[in-house]
Amino acid sequence: MPKRKSDALPVPQNREEAAQVMRDFGMVQRRLEAIQINMNDEIAAIKEKTAKDATPVKDDLKQLEKRLKAWAEANKAELTRKTKTVDLVTGKISWRKKPESVRISGGADVMIERLKRLKLTSFLRTKFEVNKEAMLANKTAAGEVEGVSIISAGETFTIEPDFSALDPEDSSK
Repeated sequence: MPKRKSDALPVPQNREEAAQVMRDFGMVQRRLEAIQINMNDEIAAIKEKTAKDATPVKDDLKQLEKRLKAWAEANKAELTRKTKTVDLVTGKISWRKKPESVRISGGADVMIERLKRLKLTSFLRTKFEVNKEAMLANKTAAGEVEGVSIISAGETFTIEPDFSALDPEDSSK
């Protein structure tokens, strides 16, 4: 795909012209932010209305689920003689075992110390990871390691308009 020629743009020739371009930049940025704020307000209103409309439907769904579950639990022995899934003409009901899991209470640090004290270190895992901060502190040695590259931080160009210096009447342009 051939490179597209960039449009020739008038470049400011002095500080005053640069200040004017900065002013214009700030005004356009302010317009963009106003559009985004408006969008977010509209999204929030839609979400609020949807949540309000969905609440009674969710309540109905919970009630129907409770009714089906009560019937299924009361008849579970008969229903699950051959299979854990009950095929009704209008859908299926099934029981599935959840996988076992481990819940740690009291925080990981407390549990680690407790396991060490009880000499149950087979329940502990050692995790190794690359320490990039140490590599940056010793760039010479780190740079000699195959696969490690120390990349220059470079520089970025930023534009930060001072909105207090802008005329609020101009933000509609």
